[in-house]
Amino acid sequence: MVSDAISAVRIGQPSSNRVRASGTWCTRLTSYDGAGFHVVLEGACWLLPDSGGPPVTLGAGDVVLLPHGAGHVIADSPVDAAAVERAILFDRWLDGTDSAPAGGGDVQMLCGKYRLDRNRVHPLMAELPQVVHLPNRIGVHPELRSAIDLLGGEVGAGRPGACIAVPSLLDLLLVYMIRAWMEESTTGAWPGVLGDPVAAAALRALHSDPAAPWTSDRLAAEVGVSRSTLTRRFTTLVGRAPMAYLTWWRLTRAATLLRDTPDPLSTIAHHVGYGTPYALSHAFSREFGTTPGRYREAAARLS
Repeated sequence: MVSDAISAVRIGQPSSNRVRASGTWCTRLTSYDGAGFHVVLEGACWLLPDSGGPPVTLGAGDVVLLPHGAGHVIADSPVDAAAVERAILFDRWLDGTDSAPAGGGDVQMLCGKYRLDRNRVHPLMAELPQVVHLPNRIGVHPELRSAIDLLGGEVGAGRPGACIAVPSLLDLLLVYMIRAWMEESTTGAWPGVLGDPVAAAALRALHSDPAAPWTSDRLAAEVGVSRSTLTRRFTTLVGRAPMAYLTWWRLTRAATLLRDTPDPLSTIAHHVGYGTPYALSHAFSREFGTTPGRYREAAARLS
C-alpha cells in the first residue's frame, strides 16, 4: 500500500545534495510542488517551518520529511524573525552565489526533494502532516537507519554506479520515512486502516488485482466477512465504500500508466479493469476533466 501510494504521485527522479556548513548560517527553501527532506549526518541545526509551527531541533541521525513541499528555513540556531527574513535562498547559498557553506563543517546534511503529481494524491499521502520529524533513537526503524548510512556513503562520493544507486536509495528512503511515520503516528487514519484486518485485506486484494471483476460480495468472500461487515468497516475507515474506492484506484492506476509507460490505451484499460478503451476514456474524462491523450501529453511536459 505504501508503495502504491507513492507510485501514484511520484514523477521524475528525486535529487539530493550533501551539504557541509559551519559558523553562523541561515538558508530558506521555498515551497515546492513535491516533498522535501533533510537528513543530519553530523552536528545539529534547526528547522523553522513557514506554517508558523514550533522550531524543530535536528541532531545527528535525525530525519525530517516535508511531504507537502512546505517552505521552511534551516539554520545553525533558532533564529529570530528578522534573521528568517534575511535567510539566503538555498540554491544561492549552496552554489556560493551568496554566503556559501564553509568547507569542512560543523554540520553535514543530505538535503533533497521528490517530484510529486498533486493531481492524484492517495489519501495516505494526503494525511501526512506538514513536517514529519523522525529523531534518531537507537534500535528504532533499523531499515531507515540503514538507508541513511548507505546514502551518506554515496551522495557526493562520485563512486561508479552512483547515478543508479542514489535515486534508488532515495526511493527507499521515502518508503522508510513514511513507514516510520505510520508506526509512530497517533493521529493519522491510515495507520489504523492498515492495522485493521478487514480493511487491510480488502485493500490488498483490490491493489493486487484491480482488473479483477470485483463486486462487494466477491470482495467480502475474499476477505472472509459478510458484505455488510465489509462495507461498514471499509467505509468507516477508508472514507469510501469498497467499490467507490476501486473505481478511484483503477483510474489512479490508469493515470500512472499513462504518465510512466508508452502503453496504448487498450493495454492500460485491460490492466485496470475496463473492457474497452472507450469505457476507460469515458470514465477517465469524467474523473479528471480531460482525455487520457491530453493527460499523457501534459504529463510528458512535466517529466
